[in-house]
Amino acid sequence: MIKNMAVRIAIALFLTVTFSQLSFAQNRGFGNGFGSRDDHSYGRNDNGYRRWEYLGESNVDGRFDHDRIEVGRNEGRFRAIQIRVSNAPIHFQRVVVHYENGTSEVLQIRNRIPAGGQTRVIDLRGYQRAIDSVEFFYSRGSWFSARPKVLLFGR
Repeated sequence: MIKNMAVRIAIALFLTVTFSQLSFAQNRGFGNGFGSRDDHSYGRNDNGYRRWEYLGESNVDGRFDHDRIEVGRNEGRFRAIQIRVSNAPIHFQRVVVHYENGTSEVLQIRNRIPAGGQTRVIDLRGYQRAIDSVEFFYSRGSWFSARPKVLLFGR
């Protein structure tokens, strides 16, 4: 009888610890990262670690070989950026990050990013930089697919 009670208590304790660990592992509303700028779940989470913040997007229409996403000082300072692609692939030649202090940083990204794909985390020079705009030089990865969309995130 006491042995059965001890086994039941041990199982209950094990399940409690397991389910509490699973609840801490959830993203807490972060989603897949393709949200709006007004969605506050992209800022800091409860632990103080920075998440990816949506900075803007651009549709690739095929008529121009580059676009610019205006970010502005109100979005804050960032240590890294990441570029995500949806709808169709894009072949990037380079990306130019323009900072609020007037300087620019040229990032050589010679990758074909598939639809639903993303670049590696791109660290910016300096600790935290205020981004004015980001300029993309690219070509469409496939002319027979939908119009690609470039989404810019920072943290």
